[in-house]
Amino acid sequence: MNPPAFSRRLRVLHLEDSVLDHELAATQLRRSGLDVEMRRIETAAELRDALSETWDAVLSDFNLPGFSGLDALEMVRAGAQALPFILLSGEIGEDTAVQAMRHGASDYLLKHNMARLAPAMENAIAAAEAERAHRAADRELALSRQRLSELAQHLQTSIDGERAAIAREIHDDVGGSLVALKFDLAWIERRTADPEVRQRVQAALETVTHALDSSKRIMHNLRPAILEQGLVAALQWMAGRFEKRTGIACAFRSSHDELPELPAGVPLVAYRTAQEALTNISKHAQARRVSIDLALARGVLSLEVADDGVGLTRADLAKARSFGIRGLHERASTVGGTIDLSSGRRGTSLLLSVPVAAAHAPPVRDPGPDSDLEHDPTTAWGDL
Repeated sequence: MNPPAFSRRLRVLHLEDSVLDHELAATQLRRSGLDVEMRRIETAAELRDALSETWDAVLSDFNLPGFSGLDALEMVRAGAQALPFILLSGEIGEDTAVQAMRHGASDYLLKHNMARLAPAMENAIAAAEAERAHRAADRELALSRQRLSELAQHLQTSIDGERAAIAREIHDDVGGSLVALKFDLAWIERRTADPEVRQRVQAALETVTHALDSSKRIMHNLRPAILEQGLVAALQWMAGRFEKRTGIACAFRSSHDELPELPAGVPLVAYRTAQEALTNISKHAQARRVSIDLALARGVLSLEVADDGVGLTRADLAKARSFGIRGLHERASTVGGTIDLSSGRRGTSLLLSVPVAAAHAPPVRDPGPDSDLEHDPTTAWGDL
């Protein structure tokens, strides 16, 4: 005889209207080496009350007073414990047995051949415990993923906050000082007739101007002030800048001239997503045309950036250090959005989808070829 699989006492609930059959089943389990505590019940009411207690398994006859083994199985499956359920009957048709197994029964046995009762009980309990452990592991994994997502959201929010703070410091301290220095140099230039001094002042003015331009560029990268004019204007400006800088044709289309007020964080996520996509296109795609499409419909904001470049391979997407794509997914998740990336011989398409609160949208726009957004709106210090 094989040693029992369980060293602890097992609590088994037995639905049986025959005292003799109950004793035979208990004896068979104990002879097999199982330490079993069995309680016999007969009615649906008794089963309903007993299920409030803790059990390891349910053993049930098929023909019971006022209800059947299938009814008992349904009651057990509706409980919170997910108990293993074994049918033990004097006679049970094959169709009925198959139906019971489809509805979640662990096993079925005939009373005149109970040699398999103990192994069936052990297997059913072990399988149920493994299933509970698997569900517990799934819950822990889901909780871990939720915590990781919350951490990523917190880190992204912290990064954006730090970027905004640094941009303000550059604007207030560095920018203000450079502008003041430029005024002083201009004053000196106007009041000196010495050619050598004027030459040195002019060189200094060019250096200061370059520093101002660099500060504006850094400020824009840290905190895109263009978003204050709206996401549509920001993306239109970005498309124009990209085309001028790279020589790649970039078309921007939007379903609306102005979008309704979006939830906090959504415009920045959309802007950064487009920015990252265009950066990748300029570096790797070898594209000739790029399109940026922005739409708001049925409570979902969609932003698609597509190109006609060489596309991405599976190996490119599976790179261990492809943090740019991972970063896009994490950033999108901070506002409840998703990123879909598809690539083929005709180029690559990146689609950001973010559910937003329903709002009345402004009239549909017809974007023209001309744009008055040719200047850099981050130029907050003016020209001298």
